[in-house]
Amino acid sequence: MSNLLSSLAISGYDRMFDDLQRLLIQRLLEKSHYNTRLEDTAPRRQPGEVHGMEPSTFDGLIDEAAQRHGVDADLVKSLIKVESNFDPEAVSHAGAKGLMQLMDGTAADLGVTDSFDVAQNIDGGVSYLAQQMRRFQGDERLALAAYNAGPGAVQRYGDVPPIAETQAYVQRVLSYYQAGDSGFDYQA
Repeated sequence: MSNLLSSLAISGYDRMFDDLQRLLIQRLLEKSHYNTRLEDTAPRRQPGEVHGMEPSTFDGLIDEAAQRHGVDADLVKSLIKVESNFDPEAVSHAGAKGLMQLMDGTAADLGVTDSFDVAQNIDGGVSYLAQQMRRFQGDERLALAAYNAGPGAVQRYGDVPPIAETQAYVQRVLSYYQAGDSGFDYQA
């Protein structure tokens, strides 16, 4: 009798286990189907969109300047996102102005007469970034560090200067630029 009860108990556990297993598989399939439907309805990347950022009203000017100066337009857009968050009237605590946050001296050297003129600001900023890319043999990290801290600081250290702000700046621009589909939060 005890063997019979034991057998019934084991077969009951087996049925319960089978039921649980079927339920788990059903839930996994439902979840998989749900995720597939989400992927199918996910918005596709639009022209001018940088790794999840909405296209801006400045994309045409950025693309033209980037092409003219031989710089990747997505890198420029990532830099603008960090510099000014696409605010053409932005002014930093140090006095940098416009979308690409040009300092007055640098702007003058680049032929920019009005840093708040979007076209001049973009062309001047992209020109300056292109200069840094050439100076540092195409090394984006060093060119961005030079854009932020000045080429002298990068040359002095032979690398991204050990300045917390500059290191964070380079990392942030590159995170936008290299984000791909990693889900980086572009609203931050």
